[in-house]
Parts: sequence; C-alpha cells; structure tokens
Amino acid sequence: MKEIDYMQLAIQLAKTTKGQTSPNPAVGAVVVKNGEVAGLGSHLKAGEPHAEVYALNMAGSKAEGATLYVTLEPCSHYGKTPPCAELIINSGVKRVIIAMKDPNPNVAGKGVEMLEKAGIDVNVGICQEEAKKINDDFQHYVVSKTPFVTLKTAMTIDGKIATSTGESKWITGEKARADVHRYRHEHDAILVGIGTVLKDNPKLTTRLPEGGKNPIRIILDRQLKTPLDSFVVTDKSAPTWIVIDKNVEIERKGRYNFPHVKLIEMSDPHQLSKLMLKLGQLGITSLFVEGGAHINNSFLTAKIVNQFIFYIAPTVIGGSDAPTSFEGMGIKHLKDAMKLNIESVEQIGNDLKIIAKRKNM
Repeated sequence: MKEIDYMQLAIQLAKTTKGQTSPNPAVGAVVVKNGEVAGLGSHLKAGEPHAEVYALNMAGSKAEGATLYVTLEPCSHYGKTPPCAELIINSGVKRVIIAMKDPNPNVAGKGVEMLEKAGIDVNVGICQEEAKKINDDFQHYVVSKTPFVTLKTAMTIDGKIATSTGESKWITGEKARADVHRYRHEHDAILVGIGTVLKDNPKLTTRLPEGGKNPIRIILDRQLKTPLDSFVVTDKSAPTWIVIDKNVEIERKGRYNFPHVKLIEMSDPHQLSKLMLKLGQLGITSLFVEGGAHINNSFLTAKIVNQFIFYIAPTVIGGSDAPTSFEGMGIKHLKDAMKLNIESVEQIGNDLKIIAKRKNM
C-alpha cells in the first residue's frame, strides 16, 4: 500500500464517527510498521480517548519505529484527555503523516512543533482537502464561534416543494428521505419554523435502520404557538429549544415547563445572525435547517448558509401558485445572489442529490 492508501484508511475511520464526536472533530488514525497495519483508531465521543490513543494502544510495542497516519494534527494541550503529541513521542513512533493542521488559530501548528522538537519526522498535507470536508463544521465553529449551517430542501425538477393545494408528501422517494435522516444524525441541531410544526407536527428525530443520534430540535416560534400536544413537546427522545420573543407572557411560558424543553428568549428571534451567535454559545457546532420556504428564504437572505443540499425529484408540478423552495422577496439584485460551488451530484433512487457550498468560505 502507498502512503495515500493508509491515509485514506484513516479518513474512512474518521467518517464512521461523523455526528457523534461533537464538539470535537471526527478523527481517524492508523499505525503502520514494516508495510503492515499494526493499529487502528477513531475518536468515538467527546471526553473519550482520541483516535491516536486507540491506534497506538492496539499497536503496542510495534509502535516503536512505526509510522502514524492521522487525519488531524495531534493535540498538544491538556483538556479532558492528555495531549496526543506527548503519547506519540513516548510510543517511539518514527514518522507522523498528518492530513491537515488543526484549524483553531490558538492551536494550529503546536502539535507539529512538539513532535518535530522530539526528533519525529512530520509530513503535513496528504489528502488534506478530503480531510477538511469531514470536519467542515468543526473548522467553521472554531473560527467563527457559530454553527456550520446546512440547508436542505426537496423539490420537483421545476423547483416546486408542493402543489398549489399544499400537497407535498412525498415529493422525493424513500431512499432520499432516508438519506435526510443520516444528516440529522450527523448534526448537533435541526431547525424548523412554527409553520412546519403547525402544519406537519413533525418528530424531527433520526430514524435510521441502525438507530442514530437525535439532534436538538430548534423551533423558531416568536409568539410561542407550539402546541402542547405536538411531538416536539410530548416526545422526550430529544431536547426541544423554542426560540421566542422576550415579550411573550410569563403565564404562557410557564406552560412549557418540561425537562426536555428550553425557551430561548430574544428581542428579535428573526435576527438570524444573532441567533447563530447564541446557538454557538450554547455549544451548537452544526445546524441542519429543514424548514419551509419562508424559513429557507430568511436564511438565504441573511447569507448565513454554508452548505445546501438539494434533493430533486423527476416530477413536474408547474403553476405559479405552487410554492418553491425559497418564498418571499428573496435577493433583489443578481450581483448580490449567493454564489455556490457544486461539491457533488449523485442519484439516490429515482432522485438527484446536489451538495453545493457557498463560495469563499
């Protein structure tokens, strides 16, 4: 195997834990000795050992003189766990191949420096772009202190999300809908507007065949109209945060006194940039927006979406009264329109899935 193959193996290990390591990044590590894999590891959960620890423990004495492949620069500071750079040095590893440096400006390069000072040969940059994509949310959060925002929408090939009479179940097929649940599993939180709650009474949970992590449910509900018998209130399988106006009556707020329900009061809940800062302070590193056309338009015009996921069904509805993915005024001038880079295009069942990221991120 070539060096790129071992790093690809480390990247695959990192991908397997995507969604369960927040607020930490997903990281994979591989120890190679004399052309053979001696140890494998991935970070499983915040507060638990890092990927390098598992890989080096598996390698044991074979780590002496070996090469370590790791998708992210080893940490050099004491947090909930000891610094991995120190463990690597003590293990006797001779070479460390790193896909990318830690994006945190307060940390970046210090792990590499620590290893090099100990006489270890360090190489940075193999499969760097692929490693970055695994942790787009982590990179964005450590720099901006706001969540990485992914907006998902499902539409017909002519851009409609429902018929003129409001029928929308189902625009896309079963495989595309299952794919959405994988994204729910990978995100810290999912956001919808009160309109979606009132119309669909969604659970907003992750329903994958093998289970999965439920995201925190965030409802934009300025006047606190969320029904007390709605799933997001009665279902205790995930926390529910309802973003409301500070002027909502105390008596009304008192009705939502449930352990899993949190009211977030803001002077203007529709100022999304301020809401993102608030969510960042509350530890939300990634946000999955799965609202309706007006919520989508609010996020678009606020220019805080980092990534779009479009599911496109080979169906034509037509009609000027049939709603589209983004309602409201939208962006007025073409020069101000959000420019995107197409990251991938794939077919899921009979539907098309396009992932596009905002340019100049």
